[in-house]
Amino acid sequence: MPDIVKIMPAVRAARQKSPPRREQLVAVLAYDGVNAFELGMAVEVFGLTDMGADWYRLVVCTEHPGRQLVANNGIRIVADVSLKILARATTIIVPGRENIEDAPSATLLDTLRRAHRRGARIASICAGVFILAAAGLLDGRRATGHWAQAVLLSSKYPTINVDPNVLYVDDGDIMSSAGRAAGLDLCLHIVRRDYGAQIANQVAQRLVVPPHREGGQAQYIPQPVRKAEGDALGSVFAWAQRHLDQDLAINRLAARARMSRRTFIRRFEEATGMSPGEWVVQARVSRARELLEATQIPIEGIATATGFGSVEALRHHFRFRLDTSPARYRAAFLRSAGSQAA
Repeated sequence: MPDIVKIMPAVRAARQKSPPRREQLVAVLAYDGVNAFELGMAVEVFGLTDMGADWYRLVVCTEHPGRQLVANNGIRIVADVSLKILARATTIIVPGRENIEDAPSATLLDTLRRAHRRGARIASICAGVFILAAAGLLDGRRATGHWAQAVLLSSKYPTINVDPNVLYVDDGDIMSSAGRAAGLDLCLHIVRRDYGAQIANQVAQRLVVPPHREGGQAQYIPQPVRKAEGDALGSVFAWAQRHLDQDLAINRLAARARMSRRTFIRRFEEATGMSPGEWVVQARVSRARELLEATQIPIEGIATATGFGSVEALRHHFRFRLDTSPARYRAAFLRSAGSQAA
């Protein structure tokens, strides 16, 4: 007999602090067939205890409060908060559900539209993107979902720019994550935006997960890689991460893997879902982000340490991938850290 989980309206009462920070009210949706893993990860991140008085206040809400809901794995859930809470929520999390072909209720869709018009930030996890799409919130926007559902999403909602290769998409007031565990990446990204890199890293440490994963979900699509080649590639990955400031041309990496250039490129793409050159750039951008967040190294020094060679090259990749400059990126996290310490 599946367990019954009682979800109360709030994890705890918010403690007061002077000066007060704007309340961050996170509402996680629940419905029949909701993915228990995706709902649970959102509750875990935004409902963490001992994070200070300014941490999120969490509620789990449903269209029919008090009614027993059956999650995708048979667990029974009872949520006591109605959808009316979405009129006050600053962030709304939309987990996936078991049957994506079923149309969401008109009440749910209308409530989401009103919340979005009011200015709420709405984020979907995995198949939750179909609910946002049904509400018309993704028309003309870029979004992602589980790689196995990308074709269906594109065919059913052709006005959406579906990107099946990324772990999540941040389009400002609308966000979407790729399949299942990528929802955790998106939740940590939201924490990073709201509280800065230091707090996001603390949350990741408590959850025993990496604070930021590079690459897209293509690397998780099943691909056959023979063990010896996998071991060789693994050693190349580790070596390249330690030597980002050096020349990481394909020929040099292939030589370290003891493969021909052609074989190396083919096996690399099978293992990661991207070219060696793209992987190197992503690794360098990731390291540059870490240095900008955690050190006072001049931007010229970071460009050298991460192998970009010049500030201009570093700026180019930040503009292309993060839609910002290294200086603005560092300033944004300094502001986040300052507001957290206030």
